[in-house]
Amino acid sequence: MKTLIIFSSKTGNTRSIAETIHEALPNSDIFPVENAPAPETLPGEYCLVCVGYWVDKGMPDAKAKAYLETLRGVRAALFGTLGAWPDSDHAKECIRKSEDLLKEPERGNTVMGSFICQGRVDPRVVEMMGKMAADVHPMTAERKARLEEAAKHPDDTDRARAKETFLAFAARAEEMTA
Repeated sequence: MKTLIIFSSKTGNTRSIAETIHEALPNSDIFPVENAPAPETLPGEYCLVCVGYWVDKGMPDAKAKAYLETLRGVRAALFGTLGAWPDSDHAKECIRKSEDLLKEPERGNTVMGSFICQGRVDPRVVEMMGKMAADVHPMTAERKARLEEAAKHPDDTDRARAKETFLAFAARAEEMTA
């Protein structure tokens, strides 16, 4: 069976991970969220639905979030990019919140898991955050270093981890379908 890959990307980070997953899974279709197939057509056509997002205020961005909220009766795996360290409490909370969007029992989805990595933050977002909430998000030396590191991602290591992770998700989804 086929895998569907849907993504929302602001700076190209999430698109890069989506394309890596698409290359790793030869029997897959890929669409930006704006052109995604209607959610009601997915069960039965795809054994796995992968949805990618960029983190905005601790949640999937608005476009990805809206799409996630429409999914019913699918096996889903998520991938995201953010400016924070991928092993931080913030990143873990982002994963939990995005998976929770799919886990409402009445929706009948199965969450296979998530992948998250750093990605370049849009400079306009950094500027806006600095103006809006200097007391909440001050530009400390540590924050500046983290944003500089985030600008180097996703890198080849991130893409290799995404490939490995989604090959495993797809294999488990196919086993569940058989």
